[in-house]
Amino acid sequence: MTRVTIRIDFDGGRHLGHGKIRLLELIDEHGSISSAARAMGMSYRRAWLLADEANRMFAQPLFATRLGGRGGGQAQLTPFGRKVIDLYRAMQSQTEARFCDDIAALEAALEAPREAGQT
Repeated sequence: MTRVTIRIDFDGGRHLGHGKIRLLELIDEHGSISSAARAMGMSYRRAWLLADEANRMFAQPLFATRLGGRGGGQAQLTPFGRKVIDLYRAMQSQTEARFCDDIAALEAALEAPREAGQT
């Protein structure tokens, strides 16, 4: 299925795209970075580095963490974190709506997928 993803490149080498947004959504859903990492099939370290990079990108934090005891740590999105997700998803939806005819034209021009073993 064709989908549109957006990557926003800010100055200073900072960027925000589908992967970081999805990670933030899963942190919100699962309440922890480690659970979000498992859901995305990535290591905790990679998830932490991406989440921390996103968190430091803005003047306000996107999520807050609390050290865990027996049950492990927790992470919770801030209202600003939810706003960033909402803004990103709105831009994605608007882009898909605006370019749906162009995307359909590109899809129509695609070569049929080859099966394994075909050259």
